[in-house]
Amino acid sequence: MTMKRYISRSGLLLSAALLTACSFEKNPIQDINGTVPSARIKFFNFGVGAPGVNFYANDTKMTALISTTGAEATAGVAYGGAGSGGFYTGIAAGTYTLAGKISATVDKDLAISSLSATIGDGKYYSYYQSGTYNTTTKKIDSFIVEDPLPALNFDVAYVRFVNAIANSSPMVLIVTNTAATPNVVTTIGTVVPYKAAGEFVAIPSGPYNIGVRVAGATTDAISRTALSFGRGGVYTIAARGTMAATGTAAPALDNTANR
Repeated sequence: MTMKRYISRSGLLLSAALLTACSFEKNPIQDINGTVPSARIKFFNFGVGAPGVNFYANDTKMTALISTTGAEATAGVAYGGAGSGGFYTGIAAGTYTLAGKISATVDKDLAISSLSATIGDGKYYSYYQSGTYNTTTKKIDSFIVEDPLPALNFDVAYVRFVNAIANSSPMVLIVTNTAATPNVVTTIGTVVPYKAAGEFVAIPSGPYNIGVRVAGATTDAISRTALSFGRGGVYTIAARGTMAATGTAAPALDNTANR
């Protein structure tokens, strides 16, 4: 009887092994390797009065808010906000129609901004909705700039200026290092017109007050205090809003880390 039980159990084990082998043959290990997009892009809703939007590259949604219901969130990226929490989103090199589309139920997926852009292999970009929203045409300005990130250098920080204010004159970014005695004032590049970006300029890391000035002016048109630029960091200061406006449309300086 002992021998019979042994043979029976051995047969069961052999059958299980054969079934397992067949299963592996029919269902081999899945290959989940894929191609990582070579380029990166950020999206900003800096259009005064613009509704919340989701950003798209052709028909692919590039930004969205987390939903706890399983249904798409209708809020989108609000004015003054950045898609994907301000992080870069991967995108393959190629030519795209980039757009901001209304996320609310009313006028759902209506493109209020769009432009055609060629995304280069391995490059970084930022797309801005800008200017003032036209409630009649339901359109707003937009532009894209390349983000040529400098080589990693922990001895300094890098800063540049982007002008997203439609009714502004060309302006230049001024930064004041408040840790130095006396304070050290640095002009970041040259004047930057609307829909343009200046170059990244190296400065010592530390605490700063910043401002932007019209060419030839000695006082700030817009200012912001108590910013910190860390060692090895790369930052974009962007002007948004409407010059001389108040409330939510008041001109402001946004600070976003590119790295």
